[in-house]
Amino acid sequence: MSQTVKPWLRLRRGLEFDYRVLKVREDRWADPRTNQEQSRVLVDCSDWVNVIAVTPDDRLVLVRQFRFGTQTTTLEVPGGMVEPGEDPAAAAARELEEETGYVPGRVVPLGAVHPNPALQPNRCFSYLALDCVKQHAGRQDEGEDIAVELHPRADVSRLILEGHISHSLVVVAFFLERLRAEAGGAK
Repeated sequence: MSQTVKPWLRLRRGLEFDYRVLKVREDRWADPRTNQEQSRVLVDCSDWVNVIAVTPDDRLVLVRQFRFGTQTTTLEVPGGMVEPGEDPAAAAARELEEETGYVPGRVVPLGAVHPNPALQPNRCFSYLALDCVKQHAGRQDEGEDIAVELHPRADVSRLILEGHISHSLVVVAFFLERLRAEAGGAK
């Protein structure tokens, strides 16, 4: 037997702090169960894309970059922010080309998730980019220092299980790809 969960009523929007890639504010909400006022922090971000890029010879185009949260270098799929008004599929192809210089033959949607619905309203869209061909060296944004690596597609499970790929949203992208393949989707 499931219970109904009532929505919370926002009483006041807090002061917003804009940090370019995200905005943070603390709003006040009415708890629907007790009617008590509660504070909740919200982190407003653009939607994101992750791109599983595959070359014609079945290699993954991965990127290695420094991440400030963990203060480590991580192995990930290309990805980034969706610009205002931009189609997520177009953002996926754009981010892939900017970060790696690879251009896809076709882009297949895998699905979207909410990265952290407790704090963030945004979505992360995952795409499978097939027949990716190197066109140039890439055009990284200022503040990006990305190394491109090619790995056999068959190595993805090992890379995840051994901790070489540890970014949760990248793991989700590969999981969505596997679910699509099991359901008879794009390969």
